[in-house]
Amino acid sequence: MTFRLTALADPAAGPSSHRLAWLASAPDGTPLGSAFLRLFDSPGQAHLCELALDVHPAERRRGAGSALLEAAATTAREDGRRTLLAQAVEGSPGDAFLCARGFERALVLEYARLDLTPADTGTTADATEAGGMAGPRLPPGYRLVSWLGSCPEEWLSAFTRARTAMDDMPMGDTDFGVVAWDEARVLAAARAVADRGELLHTAAVLETATGDLVGFSELVLPADRSGDGQHYGTAVQPAHRRRGLARAMKAEAIRWVRAEHPGITGLRTDTADHNTGMLAVNHALGYRSTHRSVEFRLPL
Repeated sequence: MTFRLTALADPAAGPSSHRLAWLASAPDGTPLGSAFLRLFDSPGQAHLCELALDVHPAERRRGAGSALLEAAATTAREDGRRTLLAQAVEGSPGDAFLCARGFERALVLEYARLDLTPADTGTTADATEAGGMAGPRLPPGYRLVSWLGSCPEEWLSAFTRARTAMDDMPMGDTDFGVVAWDEARVLAAARAVADRGELLHTAAVLETATGDLVGFSELVLPADRSGDGQHYGTAVQPAHRRRGLARAMKAEAIRWVRAEHPGITGLRTDTADHNTGMLAVNHALGYRSTHRSVEFRLPL
């Protein structure tokens, strides 16, 4: 099949990455497929890039996908990257495509959804608790705080420190590196959500004896405040784990959504399949699996 590749650049760089793109099109200009290559810019991830590749189902098996992959991989190598990541739904054509081209399975993610429609009354004690108005329970010595949008100045320093709780998040063999957070990056991430018109809700746990934030859970609602919201990071500092803090923070997010945003019909989350603790939290709160996705790694 005859086609041409057009290299593009995404003008909207993120706070910690930038993107390049390629469009595969037929001689008459009909789009056949695209590839977006995200190049991470922070020092702890300067070796890493991530590919999102898609070819129209009717145009597959004609070489466009392979050409798009080669263009992105060549650019990544020339930029000094050593790891290329790509994700595909388990058992999908994308899964087979990546396996056939030398990608290694590095991580499996379990995707789950909590149904918030009125017919869903909750089937567990935790789900019922999260749906009520009293708020989730915490062990003695802790209390919940929350905010919308950017972190308030009074919590910013503590929240930035709390983000190190993500450093040991299970990432399999992805070679994901270390994400270094400072206050500027925390604020930039919140601004990026706001610039899309979406709403960021953060629930955090305060240790009352020290005044430190020892865990957080972020939830993002769509711009029109309808449909499904998406959980971002949830993490607890190692010394405070196995005390129900993650469950309490997610339950608080559920309680807040049900009370303040009735147009939200569900909440979605994804978790590494070997992160048994967080999977148990999700199940206890009523989340049910929707599908599994594979994070692939290609050494460059």
